[in-house]
Amino acid sequence: MLVVGLTGSIGMGKSTVAARLREHGIPVFDADAEVHRLYQGGAVAPVEAVFPGVCVDGVIDRMRLARALAADPAGFKRLEAIVHPMVWQAERAFVQEASVNGASIAILEIPLLFEGGSEKKMDAVIVVSAPPDVQRARVLERAGMTGARLDALLARQMPDAEKRRRADFIVDTGGSLAHTFAQTDAIIAALRGQPALAYQRDWAPAC
Repeated sequence: MLVVGLTGSIGMGKSTVAARLREHGIPVFDADAEVHRLYQGGAVAPVEAVFPGVCVDGVIDRMRLARALAADPAGFKRLEAIVHPMVWQAERAFVQEASVNGASIAILEIPLLFEGGSEKKMDAVIVVSAPPDVQRARVLERAGMTGARLDALLARQMPDAEKRRRADFIVDTGGSLAHTFAQTDAIIAALRGQPALAYQRDWAPAC
């Protein structure tokens, strides 16, 4: 089974590409969604201990956490030390389940894939990209988003040009939806001919 990373900066269209992959019956793990689940469960107590006051009604308030991190940028490392091991365990369980279920490809959608070094555990990496003006317009449409907050988020992410350079495949979402889907479909066809090495090397259960 191939283990494939799906990544791209904020607002590039990863969710659209992931949805297309799912339409082809390919299982996709959403790391952002897993973090959201953790902020309602397993990560609540340790995150609140490090960032007092970010827990509201038993869940992590992401806006309060964002304000805490804006006031203390060094806190990102402490947050990652809590959350990343939990997400990794969920990713590993997902990949192993996909293998048991007979999937030929498993996709891990990880926004900070290159930043965290996860590309080393993949057979291939798909980068989703779009022109900067398109990206910015998309993100600024989101509730609560400001230009300053977007700039802060982009500062923590690897530049799009570098992600494209490191990619095995690129989906450019700056055009029509049909064009995005056509690129995604062509990548799926190309992936099916690739050697699968990552699963046994990095994901399979220990004997």
